[in-house]
Amino acid sequence: MADTQDETLPVKLLHDRLLVEEENASGERKSGGGILIPATAQVGKRLNWARVAAVGQNVRTVVVGDRVLYEPEDRSEVELHGRTYVLLRERDIHAVASTRVGESGTGLYL
Repeated sequence: MADTQDETLPVKLLHDRLLVEEENASGERKSGGGILIPATAQVGKRLNWARVAAVGQNVRTVVVGDRVLYEPEDRSEVELHGRTYVLLRERDIHAVASTRVGESGTGLYL
């Protein structure tokens, strides 16, 4: 997956780095019944989903466009062209949800 990244981003990521964009940057979420839960009401550790915007040359299991699950405490933020991205290492990813379906048929790799 060498240097597969969005051409609009003015960066080239090195080694095993990923640049991801959070799907719910506000931290708010909805319950199954439709109740809005504010970010300040989080209890315990909660993992976040994000969409991969760029990958480094040594990233093996993730490609641009995949959704990844990561721990929000293990992150560094960067702003490019007015958008905020999170910089992660591939080893900090807990799961990958992809349209590339494996033998299990789920498309989710844990």
